[in-house]
Amino acid sequence: MHGIDFIQDLAVVVLVAGLVGWACQRAGLSVVVGYLVAGMAIGPFNLPVAMVSNIERIETLSQMGLVFLMFSIGMKLSLRKLRKLGLALVLATIIEAVIISQLARATGGLMGLGSVETVFLGAMLMISSSAVIIKVLADIGATHEKAGQMAMGVFVVEDVIAVLLLTGLSSYATLAGVHAESATFSHTLLLLTAFVVLVGIVGVLVVPWLLRKLSLTGGVELPTLVQVGLLFVLATAAQRAGFSLALGAFLLGAIVADTPQRTQVDRTFEGLRDVFSAVFFVAIGMLIDVSALFDVWGLVLVVAALALLGRALACATGLLITGSRTAEAVRVGLLVVPIGEFTFIIAQLGIAGGVLPKSFQAVAVGAALVTTFAAPLLARRSSRMADWCARREPEWLSTWLRVYRGWLERLRIHEARNMLWQLSKKRLIQIGVELLLVTGLFAFSGPLFALMLKVIPPDWLFPYGPQILYWSGITLLSLAPLVAIWRNLSALAMLVAEVVFASHPTQAPRFAPMLELALKMVGGLMIFLLLSSFLPLSGGARWVPVVVVAVVAVVVGLFRRKLIYWHSVLEVELQERLAQPVSGGTSPGWLAPHKDWNITLAECVLPDLADVRGRTLGELQLRTRIGCTVAGVERQGVLIETPPADFALYPCDRVLLLGNPEQTAIGKAFITRVSGTQPTSGFDDVRMETVVVPGNSGLANRTLAELAPTHQVGVQVTGIHRQGVRILNPGGEEKLLPHDEVLLLGTETQISAFASWAVKPSTATEP
Repeated sequence: MHGIDFIQDLAVVVLVAGLVGWACQRAGLSVVVGYLVAGMAIGPFNLPVAMVSNIERIETLSQMGLVFLMFSIGMKLSLRKLRKLGLALVLATIIEAVIISQLARATGGLMGLGSVETVFLGAMLMISSSAVIIKVLADIGATHEKAGQMAMGVFVVEDVIAVLLLTGLSSYATLAGVHAESATFSHTLLLLTAFVVLVGIVGVLVVPWLLRKLSLTGGVELPTLVQVGLLFVLATAAQRAGFSLALGAFLLGAIVADTPQRTQVDRTFEGLRDVFSAVFFVAIGMLIDVSALFDVWGLVLVVAALALLGRALACATGLLITGSRTAEAVRVGLLVVPIGEFTFIIAQLGIAGGVLPKSFQAVAVGAALVTTFAAPLLARRSSRMADWCARREPEWLSTWLRVYRGWLERLRIHEARNMLWQLSKKRLIQIGVELLLVTGLFAFSGPLFALMLKVIPPDWLFPYGPQILYWSGITLLSLAPLVAIWRNLSALAMLVAEVVFASHPTQAPRFAPMLELALKMVGGLMIFLLLSSFLPLSGGARWVPVVVVAVVAVVVGLFRRKLIYWHSVLEVELQERLAQPVSGGTSPGWLAPHKDWNITLAECVLPDLADVRGRTLGELQLRTRIGCTVAGVERQGVLIETPPADFALYPCDRVLLLGNPEQTAIGKAFITRVSGTQPTSGFDDVRMETVVVPGNSGLANRTLAELAPTHQVGVQVTGIHRQGVRILNPGGEEKLLPHDEVLLLGTETQISAFASWAVKPSTATEP
């Protein structure tokens, strides 16, 4: 029974991962280390009797884990977040990737590795481990410092590069065996970009609308089911399109990250994400033969050293080139040295493609373990090491960097004043996006139609009916963006012609229209040549395209204004979605940390059973007891800045503490302490019950405001039955009279306490 075997393997993987991960967490190590060790312990290579031995089931587990892991990584990214990072940080990360690839190429050549192996080695070193970096930054209290924010920005951009690498390397692994020309690889990258834009635009327009509808009418479980379904559909669609499961999962995560429902989705997926991310790392560990680590220990040390030194040097160089200060660049470089999840994925991709030896998986795991252990040590000393490098910077280099930064600043000012660039850059972006959208429609319409023909007869409705209807729809969909491309191209040609002849007003009336026409013809020809290479021309009768053109012409003639209106509405809606402010996050812009003041920001999440849950900040008195203050609290994606003293803390709140490192560390331990002595919530035990006030009760002839039953015993008086009259939700001025039948809301214990209080005579009025 294969299903039972799979469930058994999954049970072993999850249980062992939890136990070993807990042990590593108690030891202050990253849980990723625990998952890898757990996998190596239960895998088929390292024990006489393996707990999980079927390789196919292990690979299935790793694929499932990969989908959820990539979705969670995509959830940390958004287009608006990328835009907030700034062009300088994006360029610095790209420069870092180029430098690392060249270092890997040189090192691989010295070690006798082949060209394909060096390409994969460089890719394995390009991407840092976001899970390890986030944990290290939180441990040293640098999450909200500028260097920590820049380090997180670096790995966000690296995640985008990683997804492009996964798709490009899968094609490279395939093409490497047949010595394909570089044009084929370029064609694949163009298809990848078109697929990303197509899925991104459709997703940004459809997914937020769907999530909003589900959140309003779908209850709690239905949105989760639909989101999981979308995740697997998009992952499968990416695989069918010739890319990887990881790409589709990552794209859906990035799309959801830009929606107002991001917090809700993150909360509902939290359990699934944690389970299957752990499954992925354990599955990677199960594929490792520990003995192989000893066979390639030299290569492991070289790759680890290249990651520690090369990544720090490459990142610092990229930041210096884009204008960062020396100390700042060096510190960020030291913070982003650990490698991890993408290193395993890329190594596994090369092994599965047959272009890397199986020992590379052991190399990836060994190097990742070394960098994971070294990362906290480097991070804690990063500030001192960065200052040391800045103090010993040669004078000539300091002078050159000052001049260079001044030149960059003048270049930015010149760019802001360049009217032609300011007017044309938006149109260039629109042309690029619309062009990639049409390319995606053309490139992937053929495979989609082939899938449709498996369930629809080829002569449905009339001969060649599905072909005519389908291609008419595809043509109509592509017509609106094509018209937008042409209009933007015409506007650009007019702008260029006006600028060229601005200094020659006498020649402008004669030559400006000629230049404008030439630019439009050249641009239109280039667009036609690009799109024609993706047109699906095979299959069907020769007269089918003629009929399609005729149908499209009739529809355009009848609904031309409607088509332009619908495209304008979609374009405006897309821009509005992308222009929405980024919600969530606990990094308030009104607070700038200064290390010279020995002050830092630290955050923690309140556990479900925290001792301080339900208590106000005034009751906790953190400033008096510990010396730190609560600078902000994020609850359900909403940031409450400088909460007042009567603000109560509840489970899952993200609390931002302000103070020196010792105070914030003590404050985190105090807030997150779980002693287990407080009673758990009795929400399910809440009931309504009536209690009769005795004639000699001490509660008689006193108002509810005076008695304060909610404060005294925890119950709410929701009604009073008195001589046939029912008083619903009585006010504080209402008196309790002898023999009143009082309707109480509370738990059994609270109602019993009120009943005991009520029977006490008037001489004993306290409960």
